[in-house]
Amino acid sequence: MLASFPATSTTIGSVHDPIWNLSAGPLTFRALQSACERNKGTISPSILNARIKDLNEAKLLTRTIEGYELTPLGQELFALIAPLDPWAQKWGESL
Repeated sequence: MLASFPATSTTIGSVHDPIWNLSAGPLTFRALQSACERNKGTISPSILNARIKDLNEAKLLTRTIEGYELTPLGQELFALIAPLDPWAQKWGESL
């Protein structure tokens, strides 16, 4: 469940990095890890695996031959949370 994400995450983007990074299309595990690290710094494989597992169980992403990608439900969620990005950036900087 999404509620199991680490409480130490400070912005909406950091909680849902895989969703943000997969919004443009499928990525391999390594490419997804690199994309998450470009945005927020180092992410351990175990943390990323846990996030992937949670998002997979929530039916928000799936693994395909091309890598991990958002499901239609994940794409719908991204469309809902993407407009929050400017607010999340401002909020994260204020912490």
